[in-house]
Amino acid sequence: MSYQTLISVSEAAKHLGDENWVFIDVRYSLQDASWGRKEYLIDHIKGAVFASLNDDLSGEVIAGKTGRHPFPNEAAFVETLSQWGVDKHTQVVVYDAGPGVSAASRLWYMLRWAGHDDVAVLDGGFKHWQMSALPCVFGNETRTRRLFQGQFRPELLASADDVLEISVNRSHALLDARSYERFRGENETIDPLGGHIPGAACAFYNENLTEDGRFKSAAELRVRFDVLMAGKTAAQTVLYCGSGVSACHNALAMVYAGLGQPRLYVGSWSDWSGITTRPVALGE
Repeated sequence: MSYQTLISVSEAAKHLGDENWVFIDVRYSLQDASWGRKEYLIDHIKGAVFASLNDDLSGEVIAGKTGRHPFPNEAAFVETLSQWGVDKHTQVVVYDAGPGVSAASRLWYMLRWAGHDDVAVLDGGFKHWQMSALPCVFGNETRTRRLFQGQFRPELLASADDVLEISVNRSHALLDARSYERFRGENETIDPLGGHIPGAACAFYNENLTEDGRFKSAAELRVRFDVLMAGKTAAQTVLYCGSGVSACHNALAMVYAGLGQPRLYVGSWSDWSGITTRPVALGE
């Protein structure tokens, strides 16, 4: 049996030591890019390798051409996955700190982009693993290299030009995963310009979760996104956020809910707002 959206800590724990299961720690802090690796070295799931959002899951940042976390080029990502011991036979489990952190969903989306569907996010993250008193170790771990052969799906991505067209003709649903405050353009502390892309609806990613930090049921998420998509299908939906990370949380929620695969605008607001000629909306 393969897992392609979420996996519980109890189910994931059954496969510790399985040579065809790869656990990847994607803990990350926007305020301190070194925090995740430091936490990993102190304590992580036994057998897990570490993935850096900035170094492993992002490519070169180019002012005026990319957002803060562009995807790496395909060859670089293939090499990274090969180093982690991922191939076509591998079930991947990705996790971050939890609850409500979205770096794991970013790697989940990237693996799907690379053509590897057998990847699941640990529901509740490392916090729930610790709460369950499951095996953890300290220090750095590596895996035996395998050859990853990507079959990339460019159709999972939307460009800034695609989004500009959508914002004008409203042919697609455009969902912004940032907080309501940032969506309205209030107290923007991350990007130089506040606001949102015209025509977008605010779909704050944290509302995909229950109070204990795990995902809501598929039925609840289906109701939520049916409202947000306003009659559009997942194929007619483009997701964005600040820099193409938390938007992947919404993509995971939609696929888990059985709604289908949306597209991701990787550059997101950090790319969109970097070009002064692009339209910007404020408020609700």
